[in-house]
Amino acid sequence: MRTPLEDTARGRRALASGLLAAALLLAACGGGGDGDRSERARTDTTCDGRIDGTAQVTVWFHAGPSAEYNTLRRQVQDFNRAQRQVRVEAVTLPEQRPYNELVLSAAASGDLPDLLDFDGPRLYSYAWSGTVKPIDSCLSESLREDLLPSIRQQGTYAGRLYGIGTFDSGLGLYVRPSVLKKAGIRVPRGAEDAWTAGEFTRILRTLRTAGYEHPLDMGLAYAKPGEEWNTYGFAPALWSAGGDLIDPETFRTADGFLNGPESVEALTTLQNWVEEGLVEPGRTEQAFGQGRSVISWSGHWWYPDYSRRFPGDVAIVPLPDFGEGTVTGMGSWQWGLTSGGADGDAVWRFLAYLLKPDQVHRMSEANGAIPATNSAVKLSPRYAEGGAERLFIEQLTDGVARPRPRTPAYPAITEAFSRAFPKIMIDRAPVKATLDEAVEAIDKDLAAHDGYPEKGS
Repeated sequence: MRTPLEDTARGRRALASGLLAAALLLAACGGGGDGDRSERARTDTTCDGRIDGTAQVTVWFHAGPSAEYNTLRRQVQDFNRAQRQVRVEAVTLPEQRPYNELVLSAAASGDLPDLLDFDGPRLYSYAWSGTVKPIDSCLSESLREDLLPSIRQQGTYAGRLYGIGTFDSGLGLYVRPSVLKKAGIRVPRGAEDAWTAGEFTRILRTLRTAGYEHPLDMGLAYAKPGEEWNTYGFAPALWSAGGDLIDPETFRTADGFLNGPESVEALTTLQNWVEEGLVEPGRTEQAFGQGRSVISWSGHWWYPDYSRRFPGDVAIVPLPDFGEGTVTGMGSWQWGLTSGGADGDAVWRFLAYLLKPDQVHRMSEANGAIPATNSAVKLSPRYAEGGAERLFIEQLTDGVARPRPRTPAYPAITEAFSRAFPKIMIDRAPVKATLDEAVEAIDKDLAAHDGYPEKGS
């Protein structure tokens, strides 16, 4: 089975460099000076409550043929049948070109759709460059309150809401309770009693003694340079240790944060697990499903497969606590209204339809992701108290989940970290020196863009 992260890998081959270039191109092609764009961003109401005549709305979606894409196409058809004022077209994109490459090309030629789908942490470069416009005026207060706090947090840049998703993500450890119980290992109940990193190391050694040569699967099959899994999956270890990818207050430097002692210690711990042979070396993505590993560091997309493979014997527990409490990842694909697109009210009418509880539930059933609204969460027993995936909801609502850095520099950050991670974990490169190289790359990008100041500041 390919994960959603893997399914969209084709669209992320040029992720960091492509989106960074997109930000620069869009800034150059937006028309007018920086001050003009800044003024429009501050005064553009996007939605004024009126739709004149019949509006045509084009939509781009990141996934090719899949349950996700088929669901969206059916949603478009149902929306168009239900009313006549807004006609939506889901544009079929050429599969042979990476998604973000298509976005870059369309941005340069002025051919972006009216409603654009993009991976959540890329929002900040889009907002900074003026590609997408704020949508604060479109949401009702009731909808805003219904959104999971993680959805609001991820979609906000410079105090304004620019993006909104219909689903979020979950990250944790899948475990086999029967195996742990037999080995005398406790199963954490939630974030408050997560395993410490030291305890987790001892657990892995115990499981190896019990006959599991590589008891932990960390998804190293996906840990290729430039892949987003590296940042999404393992930045939480740095955060949990007290480190970070960049200065979280100013976003002006990565020095002392990504290569600081806390980050170095966290990644050294992970590297030690690999060197000790406790981690599945990445030959396949099926180590847990085939029973060779009994703990899987992974996301929500594996729950259907794992639960079918081991019915009644799969639990989800928090990631290890590296010193300052367990931390997990969050964020998934979001929608944004492009600045040069159709009337905001017309585009929002369709997006509001996608955010209805039954439609959010419909999409989350198709892709296995976490519903974006509290009302849709209530439609699935998996997320109720005692439900199999309840931990994901608790993490997203209780502050355990953290967004990837909310800065236009994120493409450069994830490019640098996602290249450093496999060097450390697979090539066994020195941790501190490798992170120093990543910091140099990030700070070089920051310097080239004067720290990405807000327009008009």
